[in-house]
Amino acid sequence: MNKLGSFITNGTVFPFYARKEIEINKAIDNAVIKICGLGQFILHINGKKVGDHELDPGWTDYNKVIEYVTFDIKDYLNSGRNAIAAEVGNGWFIKNDEHYTFSFPDFMPPNPNPYKPFGKCLVLALEITISYKDGTIEKIYADESFKVKANPVIQSNVYGSETFDLSLEAEGWDKAGFDDHNWEIAQKVSESDEPAGEFIEQINPPIKVIRTYPGEFLHHFNKSRDIYDFKQNMAGILSFRVKGHKGDEIRIYPAEKLTTDGDVDQVMKNWCLLDTVITVRIGTDDKWESVRQKFTYFAGRYIAIEKSDDKIEIEDIEADAITSAWKNTGSFSSDDERYNQIYQMIKKTVEANMVSVHTDCPTIERFAWQEPNHLMAPSIMFMKDGRKLWEKFLMDMRTSQHGENDSFHNYDGSEFKAGEGLVPSQAPCYIPNVIPVPGMGSFYDIIPWGSSAILGARWHYRFYGDKTVLSENYEMGMKYLFYLKTKINADGFINHGLGDWGNPDKELARENIETAFLYADLIAQREAAVILEKKKDADSLGKFAEEIRDNYNSKLLVQEDGHYFYRSFEHADENVMTQAVEALPLYFDIVPDYAREDVKRAFIKTLEEKRAFSSGEVGLPYIIQTARKCGRNDLIAEFITREEHPSYYAFVKAGMTTLGEYWEDNPRSHCHDMMGHIIEWYYNGIAGIEALEPGFKKVRINPWMPDSMNHFKCSYSTPHGKITVEGKRINGAAEFNIDIAGDIERVI
Repeated sequence: MNKLGSFITNGTVFPFYARKEIEINKAIDNAVIKICGLGQFILHINGKKVGDHELDPGWTDYNKVIEYVTFDIKDYLNSGRNAIAAEVGNGWFIKNDEHYTFSFPDFMPPNPNPYKPFGKCLVLALEITISYKDGTIEKIYADESFKVKANPVIQSNVYGSETFDLSLEAEGWDKAGFDDHNWEIAQKVSESDEPAGEFIEQINPPIKVIRTYPGEFLHHFNKSRDIYDFKQNMAGILSFRVKGHKGDEIRIYPAEKLTTDGDVDQVMKNWCLLDTVITVRIGTDDKWESVRQKFTYFAGRYIAIEKSDDKIEIEDIEADAITSAWKNTGSFSSDDERYNQIYQMIKKTVEANMVSVHTDCPTIERFAWQEPNHLMAPSIMFMKDGRKLWEKFLMDMRTSQHGENDSFHNYDGSEFKAGEGLVPSQAPCYIPNVIPVPGMGSFYDIIPWGSSAILGARWHYRFYGDKTVLSENYEMGMKYLFYLKTKINADGFINHGLGDWGNPDKELARENIETAFLYADLIAQREAAVILEKKKDADSLGKFAEEIRDNYNSKLLVQEDGHYFYRSFEHADENVMTQAVEALPLYFDIVPDYAREDVKRAFIKTLEEKRAFSSGEVGLPYIIQTARKCGRNDLIAEFITREEHPSYYAFVKAGMTTLGEYWEDNPRSHCHDMMGHIIEWYYNGIAGIEALEPGFKKVRINPWMPDSMNHFKCSYSTPHGKITVEGKRINGAAEFNIDIAGDIERVI
């Protein structure tokens, strides 16, 4: 039995209202509700929405874990009659495929493991506990005493489409005294049909509105469309007021960009048409009606509005930008506006991709790809409070880790076993693409993605100093390493994933990249074993790591003209270097002492030859940080401010307000945070803040100022206090003021 009593439903897969009235005749000491509606819910009491959350609860694998949300509702309750009311919509629980829904592109084989709904109908469960001042306690659950009715949202799609029939609005439905005699009695869900997951209190920070952007009218397009600009690409909830005749309809098309002739452009490069549409059927003649998305969110910067009748009026068009990453911990500003623009662009990209899971993009996929949860961890944790976010991400990974009996379908319909201990590349994963794509590698079993199970936990410990996260995820890490051991090939490498994904030169270097992550995982897990006093594990992990390192160096570290460097394994007939191939062994300390200075020179040579970052998302953070450690902040500053790709500033010059997916002017997605690693350098390169102990209890601070700057100010609130670094150029020389508040020890 779940923790919230029974589930109720209207018996359909479409959004519904639910309500019940209760009588309160005694003084209340406190009152709390635990509530979950699947896929998404909105709670009302006595005509007011409860709390400031959006899109509760967080997305999970509902067969394994279901989050409920707790609200203090004492101040919402009155003496006498009270209305307890909720709205429930689809989300990922029962995905609606009307309008755009994700599908794999034609160049990939048909996926034999499509999305499966988590239930037969949408459901609601709640538990209200009212403690009275006389010492008595009253419990209220969702049961057949509730009434239900179809919601005005008659279709809700997790990818942003929503259809409103405003004639179904029930004015006052969430207030006491409302006449619900013609509503249906709620159906109790049979125990066999109840959602299977374990109930836990919501871990992730709630999704909240962080900014509201007014829609600015741009122009008419082909006389049939009105184009509006919110001036910011975002994950957003659209609202407006509309007036017309009953049955009139408006259709709203969001997009990240415009076509050259000024229409909204929903074509995502050569991938797909993102035909997201918000449809509203007017419910009353000549009366202003308010509309706001309820169970989903749109993604983009622009909208096009089509009207079935030119006489329809629309006003107060706004977009509420939403995120789970609403708490800031860091800030940066300078007199070189380019750096500010890059920082804000990446910050807003992170915000748009944190919606209870860390999505790869708000537009096309909305999948919880895991690689940014370690690759982007330091950049995000400097800017944002990532403590609870990462606890949720890691919980999703633990939930998704495979057991020995987990199986899927192969292309021919036969059984395919994923492998015990595998941590999939998405968590939760709603559309598992478990079979490797011919010629491309696996999109499901990718070590730089699965490594978040270990490296993501390590970043959390480094930033927040809490050993609990290491112990909670230790078993997952050990199981994953045992799994990876079975994937090492005859040459001693891991090579079945994607390599340096997104590399503009197509230099993926799978053996180099993926095996370096195996070594990094082993070292990080060994570190956790030492901290948790698991000596036997620490010894075996250390030995395993030595074997991987020795094999890596014996087969990849070569000499030419008397100098050492690493070759890309993918080029058997020639010695090919890439920035990532040299950077990763330096960063992860794979390089033997005798070759370190040579490899550093080789690495710097790859940077100086390209005069730009030539890397995908996997290699990029290590390239940036290795360049910093090699004393080449000057090259980093030069590369990020280039006006042509590959460059962060090139996105700004192109008018983009969020970071693109790849180094190009019109990438598939215009809102991908996966390459936002430069933010880490703002804090440890420019401001020079480096943690010497977990939680920044002990730090070293060595600032550096780019030649183009005359002033910057950077602050970071650590668990032990706030660090502020300010730089000013006086008479041509950079001078720095460092202020530390709290119990942080600074090592000079």
